[in-house]
Amino acid sequence: MFAVGFTHVLLITTYKNNAMDNNAALVLFSGGQDSTVCLFWALKRFARVESVCFRYGQRHASEIEAAQAIAATAGIPFRIIDASLIAGLSSNSLTDASVPMDREQTGTTPPNTFVPGRNLLFISMAAVVARERNIANLITGVSQADYSGYPDCRDTFIRSLNETLNLAMDEQFVIHTPLMQHDKAAVWRLAGELEILELVKNRTVTCYNDIPGSGCGECPSCKLRSHGLRQYLSTNYTN
Repeated sequence: MFAVGFTHVLLITTYKNNAMDNNAALVLFSGGQDSTVCLFWALKRFARVESVCFRYGQRHASEIEAAQAIAATAGIPFRIIDASLIAGLSSNSLTDASVPMDREQTGTTPPNTFVPGRNLLFISMAAVVARERNIANLITGVSQADYSGYPDCRDTFIRSLNETLNLAMDEQFVIHTPLMQHDKAAVWRLAGELEILELVKNRTVTCYNDIPGSGCGECPSCKLRSHGLRQYLSTNYTN
């Protein structure tokens, strides 16, 4: 049976019926490299920051524990949403361990690590939470510079979804994508500028094989991460 539910980790007061707060942000926070950088980016720009994390049957489920711990370090509210229904809607190697994982994109089709509808569902659910919390800004770490062939990481999709959500809920959400034009080296650079380089290196979970920090080194996510770090350390990103 499919289930969609909420787990509250910190006590969160309901705000609805008040005006939307343009100085508040809700971060879609997985506990990985990109969303962690986005979280600390948001903390520099918004007076009130909260986070939401999704349990969707992902094979790298320890990212949820990493997200909860990092949110506690940052001192922000953290909420887990059960979105496991998406695991039963398509065949992919992130939610079905019996599917061998593509190590890289082949041809023009997305790799089998692509979970169809994931960002569509997650951002839409986050918008509902944000509306109830009177939060006008949504932050997500998608990037079309290093997007691994995932169509729901493209700027055109995010812009379209932003307009759709505003029409659907009669609100004026703003979806922020701080990393949209950042390759992984630039993400590492931003982590350094935010003074969270060691936190990102050691405490995030990006690895699809569920190994924290530098990960397995073999899955597509680890390859992107390590290649970006090498670039960052060896080029003018360090200048």
